[in-house]
Amino acid sequence: MEGAFAKLPQLGANGLVIGVDALFTSRRKLLGALAARYNVPAVYENRDFVAAGGLLSYGGIITDSYQLTGAYVARILKGEKPADLPVQQATKVELYINLKAAKALGIAVPLTLSGRTDEVIE
Repeated sequence: MEGAFAKLPQLGANGLVIGVDALFTSRRKLLGALAARYNVPAVYENRDFVAAGGLLSYGGIITDSYQLTGAYVARILKGEKPADLPVQQATKVELYINLKAAKALGIAVPLTLSGRTDEVIE
């Protein structure tokens, strides 16, 4: 992963969006540390990455996703066809900001944004 971060300037990347994936989730501390070391603003989908040193996360609430999944499984087990089930998406999202990461990156977080966060991590 370090090689990928080291190559970002060559690629002209000014930041990263890292999706939720078992590989990334299991290495969230490493990803947070690499983002800090290489001075790359990194945005994630859940709070765990921000707590590990990432800049910001914005995404659906994971427990809501689990509840929706459970409801789908129950409907399928009762005989409904998966193809007939509607596509659903998150109706509530969470925003987390790591002020220490923002400061290290030279990013000033506006009060209007920090006031809308679910949690500001310092």
